[in-house]
Amino acid sequence: MLLRDRVALVTGGSQGIGRACALVLAEAGADVAIGGRNLEKLNAVVQELQATGRRAVALQVDVTDPAQVKAAFAECVKQLGKLDILVNNAGVTKDTLLLRMKVEEWDTVVNTNLKGVFLCTQEGIKVMLRQRYGRIINISSVVGQTGNAGQTNYAASKAGIEGFTRSVAQEVASRNVTVNAVAPGFIATAMTDVLGDAIKSKLLEKIPMGRMGTDREIAGAVKFLASDEAGYITGQVLHINGGLYM
Repeated sequence: MLLRDRVALVTGGSQGIGRACALVLAEAGADVAIGGRNLEKLNAVVQELQATGRRAVALQVDVTDPAQVKAAFAECVKQLGKLDILVNNAGVTKDTLLLRMKVEEWDTVVNTNLKGVFLCTQEGIKVMLRQRYGRIINISSVVGQTGNAGQTNYAASKAGIEGFTRSVAQEVASRNVTVNAVAPGFIATAMTDVLGDAIKSKLLEKIPMGRMGTDREIAGAVKFLASDEAGYITGQVLHINGGLYM
């Protein structure tokens, strides 16, 4: 059990990559808290997590709200005793060309994807610095490096996550807290399900491996970065994209 006796908190844990990360961490021995806005979906995933034999907690939280974030992290520590691993996965898209983008569409994406990572990391490192141990994994995206037409807000937020990751890594390394990012390419999730077949076909032509990735392939990388085996890795961005960006 690679993560036996560890406690993890995964934001955006009710579906997609977040759900897969929560399950893979639990299967590796961690107790897991999952955060999100939809309590019904969170509770369904908690049942899946408990079926692995691990403790699991649902935390209803809007990661853009400082008070809610503070309360959620306090509840995690109260119920599970500590916090060793934080996976900042919560994210949204509001795609449109820049000329048509409303300020609200920019703010929604940047606040959720980037401000949320800031707020959650700030709370997480308070616990981790005291215990002199921690693993923080931020979920970025290939478009943070490549850009993508119609996703200026999303690409900016993900590029921001990568700079944030490197900066925080330097601040907390001396306390045995590592901070890394995983940058998925196109992964088969609810977020990509909305793309039409024509768009998917064009995307697959650009991917040397000729397929989309799976949420568990991302979760496997998160599990490694959360482990003691990755203890000398910090400030890095691991790209998992089938060769789309090299």
